[in-house]
Amino acid sequence: MKVETSLSLDSPELYLNRDLSMLAFNRRVLEMASDPDIPLLERLRFLCICTSNMDEFFEVRVAIQKQWVAVGSTHAGADGLSASEVLRRIREKVTELVSDQYQLLNDELLPALREEGISFLHRAEWNEAQQNWIRCFFNRELLPVLTPIGLDPAHPFPRLLNKILNFMVALEGKDAFGRESHYAIVQAPRSLPRMIRLPADVATSENCYVFLSAIIHAHVGELFPGMNAKFCHQFRITRNSELDVDDELVDLKQAIAGELLERRFSQAVRLEVSNKCPTELSDFLLEKFGLNDVDLYRVEGPVNPYRMALVCDQVDRPDLKFPVFEQAMPSRLQVEDRDLFKIISDGDLLLHHPYHRFSPVVELLMQAATDPHVLAIKQTLYRVVPDSPIVDALVKAARANKEVVAVIELRARFNEEDNIALADRLSAAGVQVVYGVVGYKTHCKMMLIVRREGRSLRRYVHLGTGNYHTITTRFYTDFGILSRDPDLGEDVHRIFQQLTGMGRVSKLKTMLQAPFSLHSGLLERIGLEAANAAAGGKGRIIAKMNGLEETEIIQALYRASQAGVKIDLIVRGICCLKPGIKGVSENIRVRSVLGRFLEHTRVFYFYNGGEPEVLCASADWMGRNLLRRVETCFPVRDKKLARDVLNQGLRPFLVDNTGAWNLRKDGAYYRVRSQNKPRCAQLEMMRLYGNLKA
Repeated sequence: MKVETSLSLDSPELYLNRDLSMLAFNRRVLEMASDPDIPLLERLRFLCICTSNMDEFFEVRVAIQKQWVAVGSTHAGADGLSASEVLRRIREKVTELVSDQYQLLNDELLPALREEGISFLHRAEWNEAQQNWIRCFFNRELLPVLTPIGLDPAHPFPRLLNKILNFMVALEGKDAFGRESHYAIVQAPRSLPRMIRLPADVATSENCYVFLSAIIHAHVGELFPGMNAKFCHQFRITRNSELDVDDELVDLKQAIAGELLERRFSQAVRLEVSNKCPTELSDFLLEKFGLNDVDLYRVEGPVNPYRMALVCDQVDRPDLKFPVFEQAMPSRLQVEDRDLFKIISDGDLLLHHPYHRFSPVVELLMQAATDPHVLAIKQTLYRVVPDSPIVDALVKAARANKEVVAVIELRARFNEEDNIALADRLSAAGVQVVYGVVGYKTHCKMMLIVRREGRSLRRYVHLGTGNYHTITTRFYTDFGILSRDPDLGEDVHRIFQQLTGMGRVSKLKTMLQAPFSLHSGLLERIGLEAANAAAGGKGRIIAKMNGLEETEIIQALYRASQAGVKIDLIVRGICCLKPGIKGVSENIRVRSVLGRFLEHTRVFYFYNGGEPEVLCASADWMGRNLLRRVETCFPVRDKKLARDVLNQGLRPFLVDNTGAWNLRKDGAYYRVRSQNKPRCAQLEMMRLYGNLKA
């Protein structure tokens, strides 16, 4: 029964800001680093992930808000906040987050690591033997590649690369030419790691490290012979990393390659300096980068803790890491000399990564590459490195004179260079490479194999919620399905026709597709649940995704809640919906679940009047995904597999009480803690598949 409310569903009071919601997600990541129940090196890794997330947040989201302010835009989202107000609140949240991050690093993690024999030595702690080794290291490895730049009329302030560690050095005296310079800049070489491991003969613990920045700092005076280096302070600049590519262009690949060169020196959005950096020096840097005081962040430690993630991989301490994990093979594939075409013909095959290996997808491609009955292979590639076994299989198939088509999304953020190299390698092998549709990112994950069987042509497909990246499939959770369903095959065929050719939108048989039918299809399904509940029946929605922001979808969920539909939303990152508001969203619960694996699945369950429908998708419920990208959403038609998706991909996350946060109506998240038996969805899946080693 519908509950009356005085609030309009357009009211800004009903929406959370997406950028502030993203910062709330980073706060949750930092809380994982604070959790004493998590192994120590994994806590350090979570802290590093938080740093990386914040870098991307400034490169993209803060950069966008700054652009809105610069052009005087009055643009505001559903939350009603102006860009200037969003930036003000971001400043408040980030200042607090950065302070807490370094306090955690300095006061908890580093001391705890030292107790475990993993130490990071400050310069004041170096003994004579260590100083001698470090001096030799500096002369041998660093001095030949460092290029100090004095700032004078002949050496103007240099263009510094995005996110590169730099040092500002204050100098006294005159050089060999009689020149007098107040400042010089030294850039840390990108070819060397930021953490240097000391050899056993000088180390004071089993795993003993020094920061590269400390080595440069200690010997920076040697770069300016005869002059006095008064002080030296590290800093890092973050730049706008959004690509600005004109839709009306001749060659997309060439345009993106040009933009990548410019992105390294684009508009600055953040300056990080050490906390001891004098105000006169930070003011000088702010002026040079065209920034204001609000763009300055002082840090109590290394300006880029992310580089410490190297230690998590280098240190051989299984007791300080998550238990050893081994990916499993689906039971139907646990046979020798398996014929994947025969196995898939016997019924759809569900893959649940990372609990299942991704190798069956690669194996299917390799079999297709050498199978004389296979005529064509088509695949979308969003984030795939050029030396991937997926690419090897496509190259092999092309050289076997099969028709091979690769739809490569060049604009996959921060993977553009890899994708250009990928396109070059595939083209050289004879693969027909296309770049999708200008103006719409091709974000769908699908593969089509056309095979002659007797007098018929059969279509085999792989559809997934995640990328064809063989590395990330080891620690991203995703579902994939291998199928010979003729309806799915026909739908995938039609979508590939859209991507490679031209023509009007084709009506699909079973799948939903953005930007054409996915948005309306979701609204229709949410509306049906609302109608069933309003008529006295049962309405139920469970949906899991990475982000929820699209206003029409949120309003449809609000209306469904008002009609009595019970709604559970498992949203890892951004969520702009406010749950628990009386008369609007009191039937909606929102939670975020984090763990050792990055939750990446997009799974949607609708009760559908007693005929449950389970859908998997490449798309989150974000405006960009539903309206400005090419995305796919496919039904799990086999009832047993649909139950498996529900029981493995949704229900365990509703009862997780170890890595879960519930969202309150005020936008705050609170950690779910229970005095009862701990429930960890990811751990339950590992036990189900027998992934954990004793």
